Amino acid sequence: MSSRAATPANPRCIMIFFDALAHGCGPMNGIDLNCDMGEMPEQISDGTQEALMRSITSVNIACGGHAGDEQTMATTIQQALRHKLAIGAHPGYADRANFGRIELNLSPDEVADSVYAQVRALAEVAARYHASLTHVKPHGALYNQAVRNAELARAIASGVARWSQHVVLVGLAGSPMLDVFDDAGFPIAAEAFADRRYEPDGTLRSRKHADALIHNPAEAAQQALTIVQGKVAARDGSQVPLRADTLCIHSDTPGSPQIAAQVAKALRDAGFTVSPLTLSQ
Repeated sequence: MSSRAATPANPRCIMIFFDALAHGCGPMNGIDLNCDMGEMPEQISDGTQEALMRSITSVNIACGGHAGDEQTMATTIQQALRHKLAIGAHPGYADRANFGRIELNLSPDEVADSVYAQVRALAEVAARYHASLTHVKPHGALYNQAVRNAELARAIASGVARWSQHVVLVGLAGSPMLDVFDDAGFPIAAEAFADRRYEPDGTLRSRKHADALIHNPAEAAQQALTIVQGKVAARDGSQVPLRADTLCIHSDTPGSPQIAAQVAKALRDAGFTVSPLTLSQ
């Protein structure tokens, strides 16, 4: 359980838990594997997306901002249901030309309005298939800016809250954005990344740098194993302590199905439980 997740002393939050899993004070013994999907129609048509789903446990679906439309949302939801994955919304800046990865200077109200519209759009499509949303994870520049910008993080939470507070908000492990989400009354999940390199301060290495992504499946699997043991190696070799509830593998990372498969296998071979994000009253 996230260190910031609800406890009996904090009844306003819903508890987040993993099936047959309890987190102790030492290294965790279970983890969720999430992946951002519904972003590229070609990955749906060529089978890449469904190949990824065989290894992950939660899916974050682009819902019309940086990518995605009604058809990609519907197809991705149906695939996720077949694979029994937790379904979440993946709202981003409505900047398709830059895939939502360029920082925008929007007001908090504009951000809240956009997040609400995107989450609602996905929820409406999901309802057609009798599916519900478990979580919301911001995308790209919106996510990275909110790591350090409390006002932006509050705007994200405000937008989601217009639709529902009965979803998990996902944010960077160890970052202030999780405190903001928690203060807004949401259950939270701390996220780390198997296929991204880290800076010594615990933030992600910018995609502007050629070494920001981890392409080697074995290297990504090793990073996943160190994360579930409570730390991650930064690009300068230093060890950054962190605690995560969910690990992300990006669908647009080259070789992502192979990365996801090796990460999942390495975790299970090491005795860790791989389970989806769920909610319990």
